[in-house]
Amino acid sequence: MPKRRPVRDLAARDLASPGKLLRSFDLAGGFSAKGLAQASQILDGMVRDRDGTTFLSFPADIVATGTRGVLAELIRRRFVDVVITTCGTLDHDLARAWRPYYEGDWLLDDRALARRHVYRLGNVVIPQDNYGGILERKMRPILEKLWREGHRKVSTRELVWAIGESLGSRRGAGSICRAAYEAKVPVYVPGPTDGSVGSQLWMFWQDHRELAFDLFRDEQELSDLVFEAKRSHALILGGGISKHHVIWWNQFRGGLDSAVYITTAAEWDGSLSGARLREAVSWGKVKPNARQVTVEGDVTVLLPLLVGGLLESRPPVRTRG
Repeated sequence: MPKRRPVRDLAARDLASPGKLLRSFDLAGGFSAKGLAQASQILDGMVRDRDGTTFLSFPADIVATGTRGVLAELIRRRFVDVVITTCGTLDHDLARAWRPYYEGDWLLDDRALARRHVYRLGNVVIPQDNYGGILERKMRPILEKLWREGHRKVSTRELVWAIGESLGSRRGAGSICRAAYEAKVPVYVPGPTDGSVGSQLWMFWQDHRELAFDLFRDEQELSDLVFEAKRSHALILGGGISKHHVIWWNQFRGGLDSAVYITTAAEWDGSLSGARLREAVSWGKVKPNARQVTVEGDVTVLLPLLVGGLLESRPPVRTRG
């Protein structure tokens, strides 16, 4: 057996900040804490690689929580170069720019909530008019502006930036779409009709039949980003189409050079969400020698820790060399 470092107990001084805690997790040795320490080291390497291209993927549910602000910060500081997400991200991001979501409880009576026209997302509750109603009122002017400007085929990147532009700097202060618009970070939504924003485009299409999503332009831009990357990295939060689109495209360049995956999904059912990064090596989606780690846990807890540690050691905004 090779020589190993002894496991060290955490001390009070180790708890003073996210950065200190993550470094101490590496020495404390055990379970998910060790994996999170490795994730922190890999993520720091991604941000330090000025010639690399870093992908960020995540599902929509976490945008209904305070984690939205952490995701926006990653984009605003250009710690990531490309974002792939789901339509629901646009729904929650735009809705929350205009109306509040509220604290709830896992054990609320869902039948009573339905009678009161309130949605429950885990332990977050959303009055129906703060979601569907506000999106109906706010998406129409955005689409009308795009139409007046001559857009007939709209890529999801263009749509995200149009939403971000519409919010302005004050309304969009915590917005993912606004951060992407200001930082000119492309955001791609490979399943754009699977959400309320997509439904609003379908409704607009009823009397604007020339309007269409230009998904092939999105894919061409992704292809260019992948093949032009000197090195490719990914921070993957949760699974589904967002995760798969990142690793799928990167297989065409021989795989990711480094990756961090945070998931709560089980591996034994064979799902993509449950598949650990080591499985992606067999598909050529992650390089055999890539720095990579899968951490099991809740993104809403783990991501703020990771980004907090990153902010302690990095400049305010990432710049290219």
